[in-house]
Amino acid sequence: MTDKFELEERIVEVLKTVFDPEIPVNIYDLGLIYGVEVDDDANVSINMTLTAPGCSLADFIVEDVRQRIEGISDVRSAVVNLVFEPEWDKDMMSEEAKLELGFI
Repeated sequence: MTDKFELEERIVEVLKTVFDPEIPVNIYDLGLIYGVEVDDDANVSINMTLTAPGCSLADFIVEDVRQRIEGISDVRSAVVNLVFEPEWDKDMMSEEAKLELGFI
């Protein structure tokens, strides 16, 4: 098995392939991922939020994240926790995301 740091890097790479269908920027660069934890048995727990609590695509996005993370070799299981604290705002986006969306 790979070490936890390497596995976390691979998880971030995969998270950068997940998009909210309504926004042309990946969920990682949007700042929607609040935390990624990998335990000693390669079980992954991800805390994420949405740009708006009433997002109609919430279930789709959360399930997409879970399936993609569980598809990584060496990951035993993945749990995605949808949280709304702290509340997301555009300041949480990466510089690349802000540039892509015209905020800078």
